Amino acid sequence: MVHNTVAGILPTDWSASLLKNVCQVVRGSSPRPAGSPLYFNGDYLPWATVADLTCNDEMYLLSTKTMLTEAGAQRTRITEPGTLMLTNSGATLGVPKISKIRCGANDGIAMLLKLNGIATKFAYFYLSSKTQYFREILAPGVGQPNLNTEIIGDLGIPVPPLPEQRKIAQILSTWDRGIATTEKLIDASKQQKKALMQQLLTGKKRLVDPETGKAFEGEWEDTYLSNIASIKKGKALSAKNLVAGSYPVIAGGKSSPYSHVDFTHENVITVSASGAYAGYVSFHPYKIWASDCSVVTAKPANYLGFIFQWLQLNQIRIYSMQSGGAQPHIYPKDLEVMKLRVPKIEEQQKIASVLTAADKDIELLEVKLAYFKQEKKALMQQLLKGKRRVKVAKTEAA
Repeated sequence: MVHNTVAGILPTDWSASLLKNVCQVVRGSSPRPAGSPLYFNGDYLPWATVADLTCNDEMYLLSTKTMLTEAGAQRTRITEPGTLMLTNSGATLGVPKISKIRCGANDGIAMLLKLNGIATKFAYFYLSSKTQYFREILAPGVGQPNLNTEIIGDLGIPVPPLPEQRKIAQILSTWDRGIATTEKLIDASKQQKKALMQQLLTGKKRLVDPETGKAFEGEWEDTYLSNIASIKKGKALSAKNLVAGSYPVIAGGKSSPYSHVDFTHENVITVSASGAYAGYVSFHPYKIWASDCSVVTAKPANYLGFIFQWLQLNQIRIYSMQSGGAQPHIYPKDLEVMKLRVPKIEEQQKIASVLTAADKDIELLEVKLAYFKQEKKALMQQLLKGKRRVKVAKTEAA
C-alpha cells in the first residue's frame, strides 16, 4: 500500500517518489536485557533513544543521555554523523532529527540511510511537516502506536531539483534559528524575573518610593495569607446548567475547558482545587465563572497584584500541599495558613508593577514565538509542495 502519494500536485520540474526508493529505511536495535550493566552505563558509544530525539525542537542530535559499553555497542545499530533519524513508536512518534555524532540507536528509532537525490535537511523538514499525519493517519488508535519500516518507506516525498531542495532547507533553517533565539530569550527572561521575584518579594531588595525618591523604608510584617487575602471556594457549575457563553469557566486544570453565559467574579486570583494541577495559580483581570477552584481577593490595605506574584513565587510549594489519592485536592484552609512577610500597600504596588512589567515582556516574546512558529508552518506547506517557489542562483544550481 502506498501512503500519502504526492504525485499530481507538484510543479512540472519536480518529481515524486517513495522514501523506500530514495533511501534505505532501517530500524535501530536495543541490547537485551534492557539495563544490563554488561551493555549499559558504559563510556564506549552514545546510545540514542526516543527521549533524546524528542527532548527539544532542534534539528540536530548532539548528545545522548545513555552510553553503551563496548559489548553493548556490538548489539545495537551504529549510525554515522549526518544520519537522519525518526522516532517510530509511542506517543511522540514521527519526530525527526539529524545526528551530529556517531551513535547507536534503540528500536524506537528508524534511520534513513543512503539518501539518493534527496538533501538530508530537505528530508528532515519534509518529515517534520508529516508528524501529525504519522500520528493521526498512519499510526492511530490505542495502545502503543508504531511505524514500521514498511510504513515509513511507503511515504510519498516530493523531489525538487537538489539546488532547490537545499535552498528550501536554508530558508526554513533561518526560521528555525529565529525560533530558537526567541525561545532562549524567553527562558532568560523567565530566569531573570524569577531572580527578581526572590529579591523583591522577600524584602532583600527595596525599590525606590516615587513619593520620596528614596528606597522604601519600614519593617515588613510577618503574617499569614489569610490576614491579607480572602480565600473562598468557587461556585459549582454542573453540566446541565452550563450554557455556552463568553465567560471562561475556571476549574481544576491549567486552562479553561468551557465558557458560560454568566460570571461569578472579576479581577481575582484562582487556585485550582482538584486534579493533577491542583494548586495552579492564575490571575484573571476579567470576568470569569469560578468553579472548581479557590478564589483569592485582597483584603483592605493589601494589593492583589502583590499577592498574585507571591503565590507564583511559591507555586511549587503550593503543588506540594496536594492531599488525597487518585484525585488530589487543595482547599482554602491549606492556603490560608501559608506564612509570608508583607510591606505597606504602597511598596506592594510598586513591587507588583515591576514584576507585572516583566510578565508583559515575556508575554510579548511568547506572542512573537507563536507567530514565528505559525509562519514557519505555513511556509513549510507552501515550499515543500511547490506552491511557492524559491530562486536559486546560478552558483547554487551548479
